[in-house]
Amino acid sequence: MAAALVVTVPIVALGVAGPASAVVAGLPTLRSPSFSGASVSGAPAVIGPIRSPGGPFLYDSQGRVVFLHGVDAVYKRKPFELYTDPAKPWNFSASDASLMARLGFDVVRLGMTWSGLEPGKANANDPAICDPGKPTNPHQLNLTTLDRYLTHLKQTVDLLGRYHIFTILDMHQDVYNQAFDGEGAPSWAVCTNHVAMTDPPGRWSGEYSTTAARVAFGHFWNNDVRGDLQGQYDQVWGYVAKAFRGDAWVIGYDPFNEPYSTSLVPYRGEHFDAQLQCFYTGTKYIKIQLTGAPTLHCPRNDPASGVVPTILANDPSHLVFDEPDNYGTSGYVTFLGPMRLRNLVYNVHLYCGARSPVTGNPTNVSLCASQAARSLGKRHRDRPEMASHTQPGGPAWLVTEFGATSSAAYLASVTALMDDEQVGWIYWSWKYYGDPTGSAAESLVMSDGRLKATARVLSRTYPEAVAGRPISFDYAPGTDVFHLAYTPNHRIQAPTVVFVPTQIHYPRGYCAEVTGGRVTSAAGSDLLEVTNARTGRLVTVTVEPGACTP
Repeated sequence: MAAALVVTVPIVALGVAGPASAVVAGLPTLRSPSFSGASVSGAPAVIGPIRSPGGPFLYDSQGRVVFLHGVDAVYKRKPFELYTDPAKPWNFSASDASLMARLGFDVVRLGMTWSGLEPGKANANDPAICDPGKPTNPHQLNLTTLDRYLTHLKQTVDLLGRYHIFTILDMHQDVYNQAFDGEGAPSWAVCTNHVAMTDPPGRWSGEYSTTAARVAFGHFWNNDVRGDLQGQYDQVWGYVAKAFRGDAWVIGYDPFNEPYSTSLVPYRGEHFDAQLQCFYTGTKYIKIQLTGAPTLHCPRNDPASGVVPTILANDPSHLVFDEPDNYGTSGYVTFLGPMRLRNLVYNVHLYCGARSPVTGNPTNVSLCASQAARSLGKRHRDRPEMASHTQPGGPAWLVTEFGATSSAAYLASVTALMDDEQVGWIYWSWKYYGDPTGSAAESLVMSDGRLKATARVLSRTYPEAVAGRPISFDYAPGTDVFHLAYTPNHRIQAPTVVFVPTQIHYPRGYCAEVTGGRVTSAAGSDLLEVTNARTGRLVTVTVEPGACTP
């Protein structure tokens, strides 16, 4: 791994008056009239399935490079999922999907939990499950419960699809289980050796360091109890993948949110990337390691085929978004290496250590922006090292969590960094939903349905689909000027599509100037379409507010 660089990141001035979380006039709300613009009534900007054949970019079925912008939507209490259920706190309605579409979001990382899919009936530390021994079926799966959960999940996927929004299904967890003030695993899968649970002061993430949580995580990653924890986890994932096989609006699956353990290796050492890779692939596929990585030894009871092969066996066409260990969110080294498996996407999270223990907001915006730059740079260098014969050049990458803040200045800096790296992103989070491991400061939508000022940063002009190879693109939230340059692929017949948030940033319209191609969409459309010229080596697109001057 390359040594970390010291990076100075300018904090972007936005010209937004008042505190960072202030409401800005003119933004749509959940109570605004239902959206019926071109991005919903016409053809979608991006046409699935989405592919990750190798190299940094995702591609759609037309061969265009795809950049995704979206939000995380996760409900962390019972019933552990979001679906249309009016007057309930887990309600996710057409108003949510409509507002997302108006902001230009084309993907939602939609949360689900193992505890929702397989709640079981046994209690924590049940001897039949938690005693040491050869892993066997703990008999906690109820297919009726599973099917009901999946039915609600599919309703939400279908609703998002009607607004041309894709879904990544995210098996979410924080601190493993509710017993540690988090969510994720069912209670029957909590094996702590009867160690007393404690509640350390400060931010919820302090629960990770407790002895009981360490033991529970350790039994899962080692798969060393009678209940076959990893085997059951993989089996449930197989049911999920089979249920969404062929679904045109599902991009793929996130097998395990922010994998964590202090139980197997030291903090800031190799972490537990070797064991994590065994979990992802299973012992059958452990063949390749990163240069300089510690010798990889799988726990002896790990399944031969891990969670990723299980998903791909049940759904061979969708993508799998594998994450490094949770220390990677702050830019620490990771040894997650090549996996010899197809359809992988390197799943990156970006968070700052200098955050308020109450709100999670940055306590030093400049410091957090610099840390994000270092972290993103490290993950950029990681990605090609994960190349295999199935994905020459390494897997594509996507930032599926960042933000969790009311600071518009911080978001402007981080989104500019991601534009510069040409990587798509998903913001944490859409709503607060009484999150036990978060705060209302993290949400984009407030409890009354209004948007925070941060929406003006996140709703931005960007290329959703590029009919060629991108060279660069950038958007300035202070001036609303956008630039895109790319090398055209003349074999692609579909146009380049740029989302332009006319309602939010261009109330008097916009001017689009193109070289090497021509605009083929209607004037003032939210979806700016550019068709490449028949010949040429460069296409440029510039969008500026106001009418074009002769």
